Amino acid sequence: MQPISANTNPFGGVLPDPQALDPDPQAFADQLRVSLDAWQEKGHRVAWLEIPIDRAALIPVAVDQGFGFHHSGDQYLMLTLALEEGAFVPAHASHYIGAGGVVINARDELLVVRERYHRRPGFKPRLKLPGGALHAGEHLAEAVVREVKEETGVDARFEALVCFRHWHGYRFGKSDIYFVCRLRPTSEKITRQEEEIDECLWMPVQEYLEDENVSSFNQSIVRAARESPGVVLTEMEEYDDPSRYEFFMPAGRAP
Repeated sequence: MQPISANTNPFGGVLPDPQALDPDPQAFADQLRVSLDAWQEKGHRVAWLEIPIDRAALIPVAVDQGFGFHHSGDQYLMLTLALEEGAFVPAHASHYIGAGGVVINARDELLVVRERYHRRPGFKPRLKLPGGALHAGEHLAEAVVREVKEETGVDARFEALVCFRHWHGYRFGKSDIYFVCRLRPTSEKITRQEEEIDECLWMPVQEYLEDENVSSFNQSIVRAARESPGVVLTEMEEYDDPSRYEFFMPAGRAP
């Protein structure tokens, strides 16, 4: 029996072809034993085993051989096995990324929302800035414009990234980074996202900054958006694929 067809990476890892895994668990068990012996003999350090969801019956077989769970996607589970003692296995993504928008119109009014759902039963949700999580493969500047549009119906233009916060113990035990961006509205008509948003309005900035029911964090980032120039989207010549790269630099400091 031949080892499973596989590629390698520069770090001593071997990556079997998911479609080359025998869908029969018993046949796969034999296939995997032969492969592990061959991979160790060749000096590979870590085996990365991607099991498609349509072959999920193979997962217990891999676990019996010593593999552990690494991460999963919608259509697969990735398992790893160190073939050499002390071999380094890089961790999977550890953070959520989100973005919120400070949107201030020409009348010095701030676009704010009150979410329909809240973590503390019995407490009315506070007024906050529109925003939410980035989608996979989405740029930060695009995401915050999208979130503002989805929650409020207001069109806006990204101006600058002004600050961010970082905390641990967020959803599913992961950490979270939340970027705050300054946006300029290009429309002002509100169309509330009824499923998630209970209230949406233009509120005088000073009233928001003085409201005792607004969190100090939200007040601080609104001040930062008004007072700080922030960092702006900047092109980098050597990274010329705008679908992949996004850079933020102080205004006037582009290379």
